[in-house]
Amino acid sequence: MTARGYAADARNPEQLRDALTQAAAELGEIQVLQYSPVPAGDFMKPVLETSAADLIGPIEQSVYGPVTAINHVLPAMRERGDGTILLINGSSAVRPNGNVTGTSVAFAAESAYGQILHGALAPEGIHVAQLIIPHAIGASEPDHEPAALAETIFGLHQNPSEFRTFVGGNAL
Repeated sequence: MTARGYAADARNPEQLRDALTQAAAELGEIQVLQYSPVPAGDFMKPVLETSAADLIGPIEQSVYGPVTAINHVLPAMRERGDGTILLINGSSAVRPNGNVTGTSVAFAAESAYGQILHGALAPEGIHVAQLIIPHAIGASEPDHEPAALAETIFGLHQNPSEFRTFVGGNAL
């Protein structure tokens, strides 16, 4: 399998579609879509300092972004009857944290969407999975080092099973 990253603003649907189109043109049909943009710092405000407007960016990135990307690659996956969609999030996706309200709200919505897709697409041979990385990447924990994470991510593609996997095996 050949892997390569393509840059796009996850909050810009046109850029997402263009990057995915470019990837398919250069590499062939997309077999694995990994959606894991890093949240902006201003997405992580305390709950009592978070306005409705503060949630626009996180929702654009963590809900509209994956919906756009998935809808772009899904027709070819469905036609082939296989594919993997990987959503990668921090712990606030499953354990809301009042200090990072934007990601807590938006990641929860992304998680719900992914879990719904997991059930809907499994009968078609398409695996949708979520990897929760509870600590910083490279945080001096062996399972959070980039090489270990790459192995975990590839394993989710090679051995489809449950929707959600936690790095370190902890369910928080």
